[in-house]
Amino acid sequence: MTLPVFGHTNPDTDAITSALVYASLLSRLGTEAKAYRLGDLNNETSFVLKNAGVEVPELLESLPEGTEVALVDHNESGQSLAGLSSLKVTRVVDHHKLGDLTSKDPLYLRFEPVGCTGTILGKLYRESNLPIEGWEARLMLSAILSDTLHFRSPTTTDTDREMGVYLAQIAGVSDIKAYALEMFAAKSDLGDTPADKLLKLDYKVFPFGGKKYGLGVMETTNPGYALGRKAEILAAMQQEKDAQNLEGVFFSVVDILEETNQTFVLDDAHAETIKGVFGADTQENVADLGNRISRKKQIVPAFEKHLG
Repeated sequence: MTLPVFGHTNPDTDAITSALVYASLLSRLGTEAKAYRLGDLNNETSFVLKNAGVEVPELLESLPEGTEVALVDHNESGQSLAGLSSLKVTRVVDHHKLGDLTSKDPLYLRFEPVGCTGTILGKLYRESNLPIEGWEARLMLSAILSDTLHFRSPTTTDTDREMGVYLAQIAGVSDIKAYALEMFAAKSDLGDTPADKLLKLDYKVFPFGGKKYGLGVMETTNPGYALGRKAEILAAMQQEKDAQNLEGVFFSVVDILEETNQTFVLDDAHAETIKGVFGADTQENVADLGNRISRKKQIVPAFEKHLG
């Protein structure tokens, strides 16, 4: 039976490309696998797949109980396929903290404190003594550049940088910076995307102090676009909060080039939370969070520390 491989919901470039690359690696090692996606692609990921000449993975909505699956770029049920607890997770490759994943049987786990799952997959290829195809290298390089914001994010490690250079050579990317800027331009070209979709471009729900909070992030080279649509996005945030019965919803506009974070804040109660977590004031529903550009390393831990 073919092993389904998938990343998290509201997939980013790492989630999609890691599923494709890991499925390829497993198949080449003798375990037939197929990559899937758990949501629509963002513009950056669409650009990356087109650039690499790779087809978009099939959308996965459900699987029969007991189906064996492999997870990449996540390990929490709240960010995964609905009904994950009824499936049999046999493999996980991830660079996030341990979530609520449990299993009845031993499974393969590969976690590393690096900036991207693509970096870990590159290491797995080396360890397997398998040659990396050009398209595989381009996908992994793209994921690394996306997750580390071209090595700007505080999540970046020397391993990510070294792997990025190594993969660029295989992929035939002579100018990494120029390619990264092309990716970010594609990500920032959002046109008339509906506000609810803007909120969900890179959105995850986290439990803080026993309550659930939604944290959305827009990484862009054009923060003015989001600021110009602030009223629409705030309305989408309120709608999401009410529909999902969340304690709070926040939306960070991260300027990739300037390395700044302007976070949209719904109301006075949310402003008090932001003040408590970051010591930042809110003006006209926007809080300046300075250079806190990594949700994983700078935003979520701060919420956890303040809210428990």
